Amino acid sequence: MGMVSFNVLHRGEGRFHRGTSGPLVIAAGAPPLAAPHLNIVPHDDMAAVLAGKLVYNLNNALNALSGLTLREQLGDRRWRLILAAAQDEALAVFRAEGIQPWSLGKVPVSRFLRILRLPDFLFRLLSRRGVKIDSAARSSMWEDLERRRRTEIDELQGAIIARAAALGMSTPVNRAISDAIHAAEEAAKGSPKLAPGDLPGRIS
Repeated sequence: MGMVSFNVLHRGEGRFHRGTSGPLVIAAGAPPLAAPHLNIVPHDDMAAVLAGKLVYNLNNALNALSGLTLREQLGDRRWRLILAAAQDEALAVFRAEGIQPWSLGKVPVSRFLRILRLPDFLFRLLSRRGVKIDSAARSSMWEDLERRRRTEIDELQGAIIARAAALGMSTPVNRAISDAIHAAEEAAKGSPKLAPGDLPGRIS
């Protein structure tokens, strides 16, 4: 079992663009991989790794809805506040399940929410020390909308919604994001290029 922590965008014609930094995490004890160009990290709790990956990937839908590059979207505090609210719901679900999500980098995922809520200039300053994002990086969900394909929203926000429902918990932010992506899928016009205020509800 393994988990790719970095962003990859399909450029077509057999070309793939790696847009962010990050390791390839594999289960401890798994056969070694012959990939010297990758930072491969073994981990003995893949359930925690996959939970952490899910929390981070909740931004995929927001990037797809915005139509912006990842750098542009994450550079806007209004989008980061929505992401922080969605991740807050997810972390509450995982706490209820007794799972401590794995953290990408040195900052624990729970503290990362505080960084997301910082003013833009402070966020830019701190983010330079974390995951590196190039100017062309976008989420794979943005690519799905642009190519008129079904997205993986049901495996991301949908997974949080389902797990929360099983626990009798509510996840209104993730529900609103999921509904917006499903609406964009049905419209089949690519990214709807929403502004942060276009999502329903007050998120802070």
